[in-house]
Amino acid sequence: MELAKSLLYFLAAGLCEIGGGYLVWLWLREGKSIWLAVMGAMALCLYGVIPTLQPAGAPFGRVYAAYGGIFIVLSIIWGRYVDKVVPDKIDMIGATVCLTGVLIIMYWPRG
Repeated sequence: MELAKSLLYFLAAGLCEIGGGYLVWLWLREGKSIWLAVMGAMALCLYGVIPTLQPAGAPFGRVYAAYGGIFIVLSIIWGRYVDKVVPDKIDMIGATVCLTGVLIIMYWPRG
Protein backbone atom coordinates (compact mmCIF):
# COMPACT_ATOMS: atom_id res chain seq x y z
CA MET A 1 0.00 0.00 0.00
CA GLU A 2 2.86 2.41 0.80
CA LEU A 3 4.39 1.75 -2.62
CA ALA A 4 1.10 2.55 -4.35
CA LYS A 5 0.69 5.78 -2.34
CA SER A 6 4.26 6.79 -3.09
CA LEU A 7 3.82 6.20 -6.82
CA LEU A 8 0.55 8.18 -6.78
CA TYR A 9 2.38 11.10 -5.14
CA PHE A 10 5.01 10.94 -7.87
CA LEU A 11 2.29 10.88 -10.53
CA ALA A 12 0.46 13.84 -8.97
CA ALA A 13 3.70 15.82 -8.66
CA GLY A 14 4.55 15.09 -12.28
CA LEU A 15 1.16 16.14 -13.56
CA CYS A 16 1.35 19.38 -11.57
CA GLU A 17 4.87 20.15 -12.78
CA ILE A 18 4.36 19.26 -16.43
CA GLY A 19 0.82 20.64 -16.57
CA GLY A 20 1.81 23.84 -14.78
CA GLY A 21 4.82 24.33 -17.00
CA TYR A 22 2.70 23.68 -20.07
CA LEU A 23 0.18 26.35 -19.05
CA VAL A 24 2.98 28.89 -18.60
CA TRP A 25 4.39 27.78 -21.97
CA LEU A 26 1.03 28.43 -23.63
CA TRP A 27 0.93 31.94 -22.15
CA LEU A 28 4.51 32.91 -23.01
CA ARG A 29 5.10 31.05 -26.24
CA GLU A 30 1.66 30.94 -27.80
CA GLY A 31 0.12 34.19 -26.58
CA LYS A 32 -2.69 32.60 -24.59
CA SER A 33 -4.45 34.24 -21.65
CA ILE A 34 -2.46 35.25 -18.59
CA TRP A 35 -4.99 33.24 -16.59
CA LEU A 36 -3.34 30.10 -17.94
CA ALA A 37 -0.09 31.35 -16.44
CA VAL A 38 -1.81 31.98 -13.11
CA MET A 39 -3.25 28.45 -13.09
CA GLY A 40 0.15 27.11 -14.15
CA ALA A 41 1.85 28.94 -11.28
CA MET A 42 -0.65 27.46 -8.83
CA ALA A 43 -0.02 23.96 -10.20
CA LEU A 44 3.74 24.51 -9.93
CA CYS A 45 3.35 25.59 -6.29
CA LEU A 46 1.34 22.44 -5.61
CA TYR A 47 4.10 20.44 -7.29
CA GLY A 48 6.49 21.83 -4.69
CA VAL A 49 4.32 20.52 -1.86
CA ILE A 50 3.38 17.04 -3.10
CA PRO A 51 6.85 15.43 -2.77
CA THR A 52 6.81 16.24 0.95
CA LEU A 53 4.05 13.63 1.27
CA GLN A 54 6.47 10.82 0.40
CA PRO A 55 7.30 8.37 3.24
CA ALA A 56 8.90 10.02 6.27
CA GLY A 57 12.15 8.07 5.98
CA ALA A 58 12.80 9.15 2.39
CA PRO A 59 15.32 12.01 2.27
CA PHE A 60 14.90 14.99 -0.07
CA GLY A 61 17.69 14.01 -2.46
CA ARG A 62 16.45 10.46 -2.87
CA VAL A 63 12.86 11.55 -3.46
CA TYR A 64 13.88 14.09 -6.09
CA ALA A 65 16.33 11.72 -7.78
CA ALA A 66 13.60 9.10 -8.11
CA TYR A 67 11.09 11.74 -9.19
CA GLY A 68 13.42 12.67 -12.05
CA GLY A 69 12.78 9.28 -13.63
CA ILE A 70 9.03 9.65 -13.20
CA PHE A 71 9.21 13.14 -14.75
CA ILE A 72 10.99 11.76 -17.83
CA VAL A 73 8.40 9.04 -18.38
CA LEU A 74 5.48 11.42 -17.82
CA SER A 75 7.04 13.92 -20.24
CA ILE A 76 7.16 11.25 -22.94
CA ILE A 77 3.52 10.36 -22.25
CA TRP A 78 2.54 14.06 -22.27
CA GLY A 79 4.35 14.52 -25.56
CA ARG A 80 2.50 11.56 -27.04
CA TYR A 81 -1.00 12.62 -26.09
CA VAL A 82 -0.78 16.42 -25.91
CA ASP A 83 1.89 17.31 -28.49
CA LYS A 84 1.17 14.25 -30.66
CA VAL A 85 4.84 13.20 -30.78
CA VAL A 86 4.96 9.41 -30.95
CA PRO A 87 7.81 8.01 -28.84
CA ASP A 88 10.26 5.85 -30.75
CA LYS A 89 12.10 2.73 -29.64
CA ILE A 90 14.94 4.76 -28.12
CA ASP A 91 12.45 6.81 -26.07
CA MET A 92 10.88 3.61 -24.77
CA ILE A 93 14.25 2.09 -23.87
CA GLY A 94 15.24 5.28 -22.07
CA ALA A 95 11.93 5.40 -20.19
CA THR A 96 12.40 1.79 -19.09
CA VAL A 97 15.91 2.56 -17.82
CA CYS A 98 14.52 5.57 -15.92
CA LEU A 99 11.74 3.57 -14.29
CA THR A 100 14.23 0.89 -13.31
CA GLY A 101 16.30 3.62 -11.67
CA VAL A 102 13.24 4.90 -9.80
CA LEU A 103 12.54 1.44 -8.40
CA ILE A 104 16.14 0.97 -7.32
CA ILE A 105 16.67 4.44 -5.84
CA MET A 106 13.36 4.73 -4.02
CA TYR A 107 12.19 1.23 -3.19
CA TRP A 108 15.16 -1.18 -3.06
CA PRO A 109 15.49 -2.58 0.47
CA ARG A 110 18.35 -1.01 2.39
CA GLY A 111 20.18 -2.82 5.12
